[in-house]
Amino acid sequence: MTPNITDSDLYLNGIPHDRLAEIRALDGIAWHPYGDDGFWAVCRHDDVKVVSKDSDSFSSAIGHTNLWDLEADALEARRSLIDTDAPDHTRLRRLVASSFTPKNIKRWEETVRDITVELLDNFVVAGECDWVAMMAAPLPIRVILNMLGVPLEDADYLVELSNYLVEGTGETQSIPPDAFGNTTELRLLPFNSPASHALFEYGMKLGEQRRRDPQDDLVTALVQVEEEGDRLGAGEFRNLFHLLVFAGNETTRTALSHGAMALAEFGDQWERVLEDPTLIPSATEEILRWATPVMHMRRTTSRNTELAGTAIEAGQKVVMWYNSANYDEQVFNDPYAFDVARVDNRHFAFGGGGPHFCLGAFLARLEITVLLEEMVKRQVTLQQVGHAERTPSNFVHGVLSVPMTAG
Repeated sequence: MTPNITDSDLYLNGIPHDRLAEIRALDGIAWHPYGDDGFWAVCRHDDVKVVSKDSDSFSSAIGHTNLWDLEADALEARRSLIDTDAPDHTRLRRLVASSFTPKNIKRWEETVRDITVELLDNFVVAGECDWVAMMAAPLPIRVILNMLGVPLEDADYLVELSNYLVEGTGETQSIPPDAFGNTTELRLLPFNSPASHALFEYGMKLGEQRRRDPQDDLVTALVQVEEEGDRLGAGEFRNLFHLLVFAGNETTRTALSHGAMALAEFGDQWERVLEDPTLIPSATEEILRWATPVMHMRRTTSRNTELAGTAIEAGQKVVMWYNSANYDEQVFNDPYAFDVARVDNRHFAFGGGGPHFCLGAFLARLEITVLLEEMVKRQVTLQQVGHAERTPSNFVHGVLSVPMTAG
């Protein structure tokens, strides 16, 4: 029997590496029961890469990227950039990709550094405190809100909404269906959460403001973007704003949380960086591999196909487990060791390549790199002084809180 890897409570103690390794060792692709049906669990690095690049056979649009199934009206209502195939995906990506090129992300480095310095200095002065609350949560949300043009005073509200979205990937939700004035059926909302309604409303309001009063920010760029007469529709803008706030906040927050925990646990590795700051780029990549913020993504086969010698019928779910691929013994030497000097680090923290490679990859790398640079300048050494509270989710490898102090 295939080991269960979908129970959210499994992740309260971290990634279930033993179960994922057992699946990797099986011949072919393993069938994993789930709900009334199941899915093919793609856990090896090479197989994840194949699925990621073959969007003709493995569709993001047919059933979207969630483990569970959605009705036809829910599929259309919830469809965002990550839930499309060519030609729709090509069109949407073309309209927004220019804002996320390395050159355009680089122009935000001073903003990232200013925010990082302020937060890091406050953390050092505070003594023992929650790293998530003081660093990992506010850094990425303040950066993405600054880029989008969202007022700083709304940051806490959007962090709250993002937290509720992560909660929606688990088994229960702590807020009622009508929270935030929601009147939409939850099945029509991303993450089945009324927080998605609130985020949609906020994004649409800000978009209307920028149409009337353009600013030098990302929301203005998105509402004004046009190519060969093509523009983002209202629903497309709404869903893209939702995606940017969630992905630009939660995934980097998760990487920063696990990165801090790793640097505290493996102090010898941080000493290597302090002694040789040229290791910061490779340390950044190792943090991303180690954290694997988004642990899986689903595809659905558009036709009969074969993967690793396993016949897969059209219409079946195929789920890529990045948290397994990033620890594949066939690709990573000593994968369970945190190694800041790891070379040829072909991790899938941003997906397995192909058309859905994460738009925010360059921004996430910039934020982690700047934080490490500023920690080196101050010779900050982290110490974890209590247990981490993890998110009960099989989708986001989240950390709700972790007490830290600067040594």
